[in-house]
Amino acid sequence: MALTKFNFNSFDLTSAASKGLAFNSSANGFETSSAGAMTHIKTLTASASSTLSFVDGSSSVVLDNTYPVYLFKFINLHPSADQSDFSFNASVDSGSNYNVTKTSTLFYLYHRGSDAANTFQYDTNRDLAQSSSDKKITFNANVDSYSSGNGLLYLFNPSSTTFVKHFLAVTNEDSQTSGEQGLSQQVFAGGYLNTTSAVDAIKFNYSSGNIDAGTIKLYGIKDS
Repeated sequence: MALTKFNFNSFDLTSAASKGLAFNSSANGFETSSAGAMTHIKTLTASASSTLSFVDGSSSVVLDNTYPVYLFKFINLHPSADQSDFSFNASVDSGSNYNVTKTSTLFYLYHRGSDAANTFQYDTNRDLAQSSSDKKITFNANVDSYSSGNGLLYLFNPSSTTFVKHFLAVTNEDSQTSGEQGLSQQVFAGGYLNTTSAVDAIKFNYSSGNIDAGTIKLYGIKDS
């Protein structure tokens, strides 16, 4: 197969401020382009961490009106305590207090590794009704070295001073319950932070013990 080598003078590489380069069908092959809709903001990596917190304006974190939607990705989270619950809470005072009032829902499904049982149900023990408690988005985490939890949390328009702040979470992990390990458990949680103050910090932690290992990534999603 023959390879074609282009002279660098064949390409127009002139770009513009805050623009990237993308291929097109023209003779010179390039055009200026804008960045994608999702921008990586910050990555935090746990190492026996009691909490992982994203505070606007601290350590290069952006959590303000720059983006209308923020996305947190959970990658290989591992607890130090067996059957603990992974949760989050929000702050309106740059992380001095994580106690925003929340109303939420939660339902889940699981399938046992032994194929002995499965379920799909709403969980009244892990929803919140005008509560400032941490919002659980996983539960019964397995402490075994091979186990981890993964998922997503969307936070909508946290800087609004007009509306409450809605959130959606989807997580999956190999959990442990009723003495059996290796359940595939998926959790769906949603609700709203009942405040019209700007939310400027989010904290994550397990209900007991530490976040032994794992990564949380924060992204901003711009308007289309």
